Parts: sequence; structure tokens; C-alpha cells
Amino acid sequence: MDPIPVMVNGIPGKVACTVARHIQRDPRFRLIDCSLTGPEIQKREHMLEDTAIRLIRPEGRESTIQMIRTAHGDFLSVDYTHPSAVNSNAEFYCRQGLPFVMGTTGGDRQKLEDTVRSSRIAAVVAPNMAKQIVGFQAMMEYAAQTFPDLFKGYRLSIRESHQQTKADTSGTAKAMVRIFNRLGTPFTEDQIAMERDPQIQKTAWGIPEEHLGGHAWHTYTLVSEDGTVRFDFTHNVNGREIYVNGTLDALLFLRDRVAAGVRGRMFSMIDVLKRV
Repeated sequence: MDPIPVMVNGIPGKVACTVARHIQRDPRFRLIDCSLTGPEIQKREHMLEDTAIRLIRPEGRESTIQMIRTAHGDFLSVDYTHPSAVNSNAEFYCRQGLPFVMGTTGGDRQKLEDTVRSSRIAAVVAPNMAKQIVGFQAMMEYAAQTFPDLFKGYRLSIRESHQQTKADTSGTAKAMVRIFNRLGTPFTEDQIAMERDPQIQKTAWGIPEEHLGGHAWHTYTLVSEDGTVRFDFTHNVNGREIYVNGTLDALLFLRDRVAAGVRGRMFSMIDVLKRV
């Protein structure tokens, strides 16, 4: 089977570059040497190993995308951009008929889903592309469905720490809030304790210094009403490699759905894991 052409958007962002490097080395894929980038990016290209990636700012994407399609044929897009660009990027992909995998968090998620459902494309959208963490969320989702109010009366606290450049609260933590609500613990997204200070991360959290620029640490703590029982659920990720395999699996999944003629449907990483 011919390699899948893929355009990774969000370069020179760290996650986008990590994913692009893996796609570049993987014979199942062919990396397109262009990337949609943000309005704040001034340089015109970014060197990814020995490949020059042309950076396309928002004002130039409409006129450039047809040239890319002519040169590369039908292709898939990967989006690791910025929370502020989630909805406008999704509208662009849908308007241009570009199936996409979006790992970017933030934005109006309901509007995002509505945009995809009313379009002629399919997409995979997930706030977290790490397969093991998605599986953990699925287990907790099963508990919420099967044992509602299991933790009724317990106090919940959620702490999350990410690199200083992450602009928004963790999408994974937000998703877990809804699960714990169904398990009987009243809690809101604005109660999530979000840490972005590298010094505190290093000294108080114990995050290795070499990973202060790229990590995702989460702890969900439940304490009984009388304080005699405590549950801690923790998943700590150092670096960005964990997101790569999930992204590549999502691309293969999306390729098959596009080939099957699926349109106007937004899939999740749970769908990818189940191979729905």
C-alpha cells in the first residue's frame, strides 16, 4: 500500500515537531513539507532534520492549500496548534474537505463536533492521544456508568502540571471532572489546580529538570467524609513521545474510514482503540 501523505500543522511547536519527525521516519507515511502555523510565527520555514518545512500563516492558507493538494493529492492533516485556533482550523479543514486528526486541546468542543458533523469529511478528535491514558479514562468511564455515586460524600481534588507554554487547563483533567461528577463528587473545572511555574514544578512536585519543558502530571485525590479513607489516581508523563503512537494509530484509522466513504463523523481515541 502506498504511504499516506500527511501534513502536520503546528510546526515549530514541540508536539507537532515530535509527531512530524516520527511520520518522516515511518514508511507507512509520507510527510508533506508544509505546515499551517500561527500568526505569531515570523519565519517562513523550519528545518526538521534535513527537511525544510514551509510554514503557512493563517492569511496564506486559503491560497496555498490547493497547490498542496495538486502536488500531493488527497492527504490527511494532523493538528497540534494552539487552543485559540481549534475552531477556526476545524472550519478550515471542513471547508476544504481535509480529513484531520486533532490533538489540540481547548476551543468550543461542541461547536467543533457540530462543524465536523455538518461537513463532508471525517475526523479523529481527542484531548489526549496517549493510548494508555485514554484507556484509563475509559475504565473510569465504565465505573461511572456502572457504579454511579460510588464516591458520593468524598472530597475530590485534581492537580495537573504541564510545561509553562501550555496555555490552557488540561483537557484530560477537564474530562475527568465530568467522570468524577457522575461518581458522586461535586467538582467544577475551575477548581482544578493548574501548575505552570517551573521552579515549583521542580522543587515541590519533583518533576525532573530535563522534562520541565515538556511533561503532563495529573493526580486525582478522593478523601472520605471523615478523612479515614483516601484514593489517589496518578498518571505522570515526561516528554512527548507517548502521544506519537496514538496519533499514528489515529491516522491509520482515519485513512480506513475515509476509504470506506465515511463522512460527517467525528471519532474519538476510544473509537481508535476499539477499531470501530
